[in-house]
Amino acid sequence: MRSRAFTPGNDLAEDGLRFAEVDRDRWRDLAKLFESPGGPKFCWCMAWRPMRHRAGPAGGRRHRAALQRRVRAGVPIGLLAYQDDQPVAWCSVAPRSTFRHLGGEDDLDGNVWSVVCFYVPRRMRRKGLMRRLLAAAIDTARRHGASVLEAYPVDPDSPSFRFMGYVTVFRAAGFRSVGRAGMRRHVMRLELG
Repeated sequence: MRSRAFTPGNDLAEDGLRFAEVDRDRWRDLAKLFESPGGPKFCWCMAWRPMRHRAGPAGGRRHRAALQRRVRAGVPIGLLAYQDDQPVAWCSVAPRSTFRHLGGEDDLDGNVWSVVCFYVPRRMRRKGLMRRLLAAAIDTARRHGASVLEAYPVDPDSPSFRFMGYVTVFRAAGFRSVGRAGMRRHVMRLELG
């Protein structure tokens, strides 16, 4: 059975965008998006996820297989945005325990989720899609009973880690800064419970 798509908030129904969690039935859609021109076909959004046998050659096939194993096991990995039934963007949102240490303090109890990555193809950029993906990620974490959603965005002029989102987008969504992770990444949290 295909997972139910949803549209978070009334204002996000514009342009016919829908959002759905990636599960076994949506794996092909994720692969189609990631393998498209400019897609993250090398990392497969595994940079912050633990992998068995990290030593050895990295590469797209190995990362793809590792992410697909998670999906087959029913581990949440993130969301796809759909337009006209085609996958058009990605947001990695999942329980924080499914990621390597991302920074910040481990001072939180309860069901903590993290949003760590966005992929918006060039043709879809500058249309507010990151904001809409973030709203869908907040809804997803909330539906899974998360008490806190944590993020690790950068300032808009950062030369790296832009795939993690921008502080301004998270601040506008109600996240508050709680520290830094390295030189560029901020640690931000949104209380959900």
